[in-house]
Amino acid sequence: MDGREKLDKVRERIIEAIAENIHLYGLTPSAGRQYGTMFFHDEPLTLDEMTEKLGMSKTSMSTSVRALSDLKLVERAWKRGVRKDLYQVKDDWYQSFIDLFSIKWRRSISLHSVAVRRSLKELRELVQDESIDSELRGIVERDIEKLEYMRDYYEWLDRLVDAFEDHEIFDLVPIETDSNKQ
Repeated sequence: MDGREKLDKVRERIIEAIAENIHLYGLTPSAGRQYGTMFFHDEPLTLDEMTEKLGMSKTSMSTSVRALSDLKLVERAWKRGVRKDLYQVKDDWYQSFIDLFSIKWRRSISLHSVAVRRSLKELRELVQDESIDSELRGIVERDIEKLEYMRDYYEWLDRLVDAFEDHEIFDLVPIETDSNKQ
């Protein structure tokens, strides 16, 4: 096996690992292969170039690159004299993870917080209602405790997302590179 074949084999192994794990981002294996191919390509690529390299349809490439772009994993690039859209992998994987984590969790936090806040208000009104029997009052009081626990969890999760977005997470879990491991 010559050097070029070894290089291609190593790259293919990494591209397949990305394809297998891209589901963590809610994407398909083909989007993972597209991302992996773009990762190893030193220049931005057009959809036509991606189609040629991967043997997938241009429509599929377009859909995948849009999904990768929405997750801030790839970005449009500009190159003098090229009229077609170019795309490249964003260089900062740490920030890409933070963006993805924040986008997904902020949406979940908001949805749950609104539901918990509204439900707590209604349950507190219900527990004050003197016409309900003691058995129902006990159930409502336990539900209030459960929802207060949920509220506390989502408030903590909101602070955690803040720690990611403010990069305070790196104080707790520093980025290690070869130069600072020694």
